Amino acid sequence: MIAFIDSPTGTTQGGASVLQNDAPLLDAYSQTVVNVAKKVSNSVVQIKVSGKKDPRNRQPNEGQGSGSGFVISSDGFIITNNHVVAGATKISALLQDGREFEAQVIGRDPATDIAVLKIYGDALRAVSFGDSKNLQVGQIAIAIGNPYGFQYTVTAGVISALGRSLRSEGGRLIDDVIQTDASLNPGNSGGPLVNSHGEVIGVNTAVILPAQGLCFAVSSNIAAQVAGQLIMKGRVRRGYLGIGGQLINLTDRIMQYNQLQTKTGIYIVSVEADGVAYNSEFQAGDIIVGFEGKPVSSVDDLHKLLTEDTIGKRSQVTILRNNLAKKITVIPGELK
Repeated sequence: MIAFIDSPTGTTQGGASVLQNDAPLLDAYSQTVVNVAKKVSNSVVQIKVSGKKDPRNRQPNEGQGSGSGFVISSDGFIITNNHVVAGATKISALLQDGREFEAQVIGRDPATDIAVLKIYGDALRAVSFGDSKNLQVGQIAIAIGNPYGFQYTVTAGVISALGRSLRSEGGRLIDDVIQTDASLNPGNSGGPLVNSHGEVIGVNTAVILPAQGLCFAVSSNIAAQVAGQLIMKGRVRRGYLGIGGQLINLTDRIMQYNQLQTKTGIYIVSVEADGVAYNSEFQAGDIIVGFEGKPVSSVDDLHKLLTEDTIGKRSQVTILRNNLAKKITVIPGELK
């Protein structure tokens, strides 16, 4: 049955009642978005790039592209997406007050699609990070950016899901990705996703164009950690074993006999001889099922465990060789 409002008291023809104070509630929501936009928009920048190579013919493209970013310190550090600036020969940052600065790339991390730029200017306003561990599905999420070059566009929605994984252009999984229905379009990439307090909770990074309401952001905790390493070191250091591998299913008999916790492992196809890592105890045909006592069921699992702390340190890898579990020693090198 369709109900029609027929009186200012909030009753309906169908006998159902509606809230009498909807207007103040809607005004409160609108005011929250307005306040956040005022607080954050001066920190959001439009990133203009040129000189990228055309992927079809590898020739320089004289046309310009654009994306978004946001200032994270008063001395001019800016976070954006790696895919926005990768391969560009010229990058500039346009502020809301009309000032435009040449931007320098401090560091890029394709594995998380995060990049840090630097501009030199006065009176720069920075945003602060929120703790993405405290996010809840359903809470308000506000995206600010420059879709299709339209400056300082604000969209609002909610956090649709947490803990998603997204494949980066480099092939690695980005963990702890936030899904939101706040509308994103090309040009929003690199802009901030913020909460109702104006704190950055994510970096907008991807949208599934054929779908509606499927947009993704790298969580603020990962973005802040990666940005800190890029500022200090210019790169994010990760371990490297110098092997080529692929996913393989394990039989129930092998799992039970070797008391394994995983149903799959990494089948080693090739081993780089004399590489940056000590990996000579590996043999083609081995199946990796553990690293330093932790189960490994996929290449993505291994990537997560090969952190900066593993570089140059002796580590134990559990493998299956001739269907029997065995521990070998490796010393991961640094992924270049």
